[in-house]
Amino acid sequence: MYESNCRVGRLPIKSHPGQLKVRAMSDEGEDGAENEEGEGEAEKKGGKKKLILIAGLSLLLLIGIGVGATLMLGIFDEPPPPPEEEVVEEKVELSVGNTFMEIPDLIVNLNSKGRKAAFLKIKISLEIENAEDMDEINQVMPRIIDNFQVYLRELRIADLQGSSGLYRLREELLRRVNLAVRPVRVKDILFNEMLVQ
Repeated sequence: MYESNCRVGRLPIKSHPGQLKVRAMSDEGEDGAENEEGEGEAEKKGGKKKLILIAGLSLLLLIGIGVGATLMLGIFDEPPPPPEEEVVEEKVELSVGNTFMEIPDLIVNLNSKGRKAAFLKIKISLEIENAEDMDEINQVMPRIIDNFQVYLRELRIADLQGSSGLYRLREELLRRVNLAVRPVRVKDILFNEMLVQ
């Protein structure tokens, strides 16, 4: 046997060549235990990261399943349009009850503010729900024409340009005619002809 004065840690090592390796391995085992503790802490940190990653992926999977289910079930889809037969019947009912009444042609000079005079010639029809209301509207026709002329004389050529200008004109004339014929109601105003010179 061979005895060595070399010490690992604090213990003397007695060994022959075969035992030296075993002792060296066992000494490394003590250092390995220390390394294992350090690795254990790293594994705990890594384990927390893995747990958070798994939870996040699970949450994303659940959200994806929820979105897919709502799309497949059609919760956000538009309701189907009504059958064509019902729509046709409604249109027929609406067109039967409407009556149109023409107002005499109106010719007015527009507000040109000192420039060359500009004139407006307009032909208007009133859409009325009931034919029985025509007599009442005829009785107040002078008031309707007066309201229209007063409003039209204040317009400028720029007020009549474009679809927005015509829309404002229609809404204003409709408001004025409904004020004049109350309690009868005029449904809409139609422009048959409009000339600006």
